Amino acid sequence: MKLENITLVGCATVDPTSSINNVRLGENVKIAKRCSIYGSKENILEIGHDSYIGMNSIINGYSAKLTIGAHVSIAQNVNMMTDSGPNASELLQKIYPIEKEEIKIGDHCWIGTSAIIMPGVKLGNFCIVAANSYVNSSFDDYSIIGGTPARLIKKIDPAELQKD
Repeated sequence: MKLENITLVGCATVDPTSSINNVRLGENVKIAKRCSIYGSKENILEIGHDSYIGMNSIINGYSAKLTIGAHVSIAQNVNMMTDSGPNASELLQKIYPIEKEEIKIGDHCWIGTSAIIMPGVKLGNFCIVAANSYVNSSFDDYSIIGGTPARLIKKIDPAELQKD
């Protein structure tokens, strides 16, 4: 387990098999087994209060800002990356340059098992991402999305959230 450059707001639960560095954790964040969660000294990764990250997830905020809101539920095997490309081949980079873009996940989002969130994606508040989705574009508040690539399935009626 690697723990380095962590700012803790209150208390959090991090499984000892997980590695986190260059991260700001909000109150009551829970990180499950075998996660790799990291930013960089220039891009501190932020996780809002009362959020959960499921086992075996990789949250890579090294190359650009990655922000996860409050009350976010991230299932197991989720991969978020602020950089993507053929980093071992300078020749392929001439055709496919490495992308480095910010990711922002709004409050009260639910990211399903094995979803992939690509550089540049912004999800509004109350978004739901179906399991096994490949998300390479942004979606507004209350969007339920899924597929490869992800597309809008339907919108949540905000009035539903007000029911007792």
